[in-house]
Amino acid sequence: MKELVKELILIDSSTVEGANQAIEFCRQWLIEQKLKPSLIENNGYKMLVCEMGEGDKTIVWNGHVDVVSGKKAQFVPVEKDGKLYGRGAADMKAGVAAMMFAMKELRDQKLGVKIQLQIVSDEEIGGQNCTGYLVENGYRGDFVIASEPTQLGIALQAKGVLRLEVDVIGKSAHGSRPWEGENAIIKAFQAYEKLLELPFTKESSAYYQSPSINLAIISGGEVFNKVPDHCVMSLDIRYLPGQKAETIIQQIESIVDGTITVGLKGIPVATKSDDPFITKLKTVLEKHTDGDASLFGQHGAADTQYFAIHGIPAIEFGPSGANWHGDDEFVLLESLEKYKNILIEYSKTW
Repeated sequence: MKELVKELILIDSSTVEGANQAIEFCRQWLIEQKLKPSLIENNGYKMLVCEMGEGDKTIVWNGHVDVVSGKKAQFVPVEKDGKLYGRGAADMKAGVAAMMFAMKELRDQKLGVKIQLQIVSDEEIGGQNCTGYLVENGYRGDFVIASEPTQLGIALQAKGVLRLEVDVIGKSAHGSRPWEGENAIIKAFQAYEKLLELPFTKESSAYYQSPSINLAIISGGEVFNKVPDHCVMSLDIRYLPGQKAETIIQQIESIVDGTITVGLKGIPVATKSDDPFITKLKTVLEKHTDGDASLFGQHGAADTQYFAIHGIPAIEFGPSGANWHGDDEFVLLESLEKYKNILIEYSKTW
């Protein structure tokens, strides 16, 4: 399994071509293990689905092989002190490899549940072309595990995503006489400060103190000696389960003198802790980790959101690691073995 992760890290899957290559690699590996993956393509993005087991319930194992960009050296795996370093080691080629190995080890066993492995190639850019496509075309199941790195904890919730562009108009004037104009950049920032005091920003939940608001880009102005009459403010808002994107947009419209354009919008994930799929997973997890299972909420979004749209309970649950998207990304190899064994035992409990 460790060698499989290394092989996946060696593939620079930060591009569409590279991610598709990684999908083809996974497909060939599964075929060599006498499994029967199906290759699917949408808008130039490849993905695969591999099924086994039987019964009236289907558990989806969902993982992605695409990664964010990295330095050339990061695509050469390095093993040191029980850690495996490399781009995608944690996020999330290790989790994908564990799911593939679990499929291999379960291949000849009689299962009382169907397992559907999904490996996709576009999660890092939003997931619409792969997991979103699969879900809309009937690949859903009754419960979903996305093998994102969670330190072997169960991420029951995830914030929703709302990306907005706020177009603010001012009035131009000579740079030496700014009082004769209306500075659009200043107007935009004043609107941002008001936004931070809106009612939705003060709300909290069991897993979150507040929504996350990132002023990601601010674009305005042309030259030094002119008051800018136009500014675009780009906001990345991660909102809480229970909040509604439409309400947030309405509140922002109430304090902005300008046009709002909505870009990416994804709903929050809120799987219940007493869901039977969760209670059974907790029992298996606690047996393998000798402690209470950690239940928490993720600040970022994952492909679980596409299943949540249809009311399907979905979680992020994967091995331990750190620094994903960073320079020293790694996965703890001991946790990888535990993770695979948890998946296998969990599949046998149905």
